[in-house]
Amino acid sequence: MAGSISCELVISAPASSVWDLVKGLKLPAALGESFSDLIEKIDVVGDGSVGTELYVKFKPGTAPYSYLRERFTKVDNESMVKEYEIFEGGHRDLGFSKYLIRFEIVEKDENSCIAKATTEYELNADADPKLASLVSVDQMMGILNVAANKVVNESK
Repeated sequence: MAGSISCELVISAPASSVWDLVKGLKLPAALGESFSDLIEKIDVVGDGSVGTELYVKFKPGTAPYSYLRERFTKVDNESMVKEYEIFEGGHRDLGFSKYLIRFEIVEKDENSCIAKATTEYELNADADPKLASLVSVDQMMGILNVAANKVVNESK
């Protein structure tokens, strides 16, 4: 079973400012700060370009898994698209064979943009189809809201 879900958020900040946060390692740092009640630590191997890996360890009892490892698979500065895939732990340990997240920043006008987030997933052939209910726009909206708040607050 495969599927995808998407959400978007209008952000009152220039697309270039939002992309500057999303494209590399600033967003993971902001998420670590904003979700310090859930995230114990984030270790980074790489400079934020394609191939960069993150190890995210969750505090006990805060997630249905203890950690995840993800790898940046696309960072396109021209089209402002970033993709990363969980390759170990996280949803992979729950029965997903693929779990990819894509962020796209689209300029609306010079002072605002639309941040789009998409999750593409596939379940292992023997996995319970009900696991698909673990894929939620709530997680992605949480990430987009952190990005929006960080960029808007920094511009004040």
